[in-house]
Amino acid sequence: MFETLKNAFKNKDVRRKLLITLALLFIYRLGCWIPIPGINPTAFSSNTTDGLLGLLNGITGSALENGALFAIGITPYINASIILQLLTVAIPRLQEYQKQGDDGKRKITQITRYITIALALAQAIGVTVSYARTSGALSTEVFGPMNQPWLIGMFVCVLMVMGSMLTMWLGERITDYGIGNGISLLIFVGIIASAGIAIVSKFETVVGGGTEGQMAIWELVGFAIMVIAVFLLIVFVDLAERRVPVQYAKQIKGRKQYGGQSTFIPIKLNASGVMPIIFATALITFPQMIAQLVAPNSGFYAWWQTWLGAGSWIYAILVALLILFFSYFYAQIEFNPEDISRNIQQYGGFINGIRPGKPTTEYLARISKRLTLFGAIFLAFIALVPSVVFAAVLKEPTLVNAFSATGMLIVVSVALEFNKQLQSQLMMKQYKGFLK
Repeated sequence: MFETLKNAFKNKDVRRKLLITLALLFIYRLGCWIPIPGINPTAFSSNTTDGLLGLLNGITGSALENGALFAIGITPYINASIILQLLTVAIPRLQEYQKQGDDGKRKITQITRYITIALALAQAIGVTVSYARTSGALSTEVFGPMNQPWLIGMFVCVLMVMGSMLTMWLGERITDYGIGNGISLLIFVGIIASAGIAIVSKFETVVGGGTEGQMAIWELVGFAIMVIAVFLLIVFVDLAERRVPVQYAKQIKGRKQYGGQSTFIPIKLNASGVMPIIFATALITFPQMIAQLVAPNSGFYAWWQTWLGAGSWIYAILVALLILFFSYFYAQIEFNPEDISRNIQQYGGFINGIRPGKPTTEYLARISKRLTLFGAIFLAFIALVPSVVFAAVLKEPTLVNAFSATGMLIVVSVALEFNKQLQSQLMMKQYKGFLK
């Protein structure tokens, strides 16, 4: 990894893309600290230590806690992308857009932007209304003599939506002019920033000394060992793949001979990545989030928090079942055994011991289902077990939210993908130089 970074800065074009990526990420982090006029950051900070707002604060890199311009960040865009992926399976028109190449991709991107605006507005209203119930959360010194609560709330909502749109724009610019997927990198930076802030806060407790400081040292040591173990497990499974050998028969066309070589089809153990966890947790926590923002004192919210809130056994069972469902759902979108079997047959290939055509399709489908099952079990384990262990070891919710298993899975996946993108950029430049 370090050798790749060293070689990247030696190449002029790749170095320029890296610097553009770093500059746009710096602008994003700067927006996470610019306060919104009309917000009292102290009141915001005291209400984002735990719960769903604490998780949202961790993804945005403490922007929500700061009452900053990027308080809701890239979350609406992520939810819009999830909704559109689910709708693509059910709506034929969206499936046609996917097959239209770049033109269809632009149409899908535009629809995603519209959905993002709607979700950003809904989330901004929910956050503002929720915090408006807190004494002193909204400042009364914005509009001078026209200090009406509804006017201040509208002003705050508009700025939050603008911040979310600017975040989406930064992510798209990173994808176009930088290296890697911009949206993923924004999430990566937000999680890393929240983790850094939580670690610094814990070290301040250690420096304070006393009995509490000594306990904090042992907590940090145990926590570091568990984090490293989880990181190793995630990297091991993320890079694991089943290689299905394929043999291509020799073909003579004119005076040349083609084929006669052996290759393989790589099928990843966890091909769907972190998406099933995001889908499952978003679906099961959506009613709780709405109730917490709109009616935190209602009986429905209390009932949901008791029986279906994070930490209950019903919540764990439902999350595991939803992860299993979405793993198979996403695997069907990403891996189509029928298309792969058809392509192998068209180019004169075959799998040893398996007849071409339908038997090859059934063989690949059987392998994909087995791998998807093991991948789903791994995701369910990562989503539930480490977080419970971290919460038992650490009593500080900010550190638990910053190092959630889902967040670590996102960080590892994005880091590995960024490294691959950087290597491909360097390889491309080397080939261009060789051709010149």
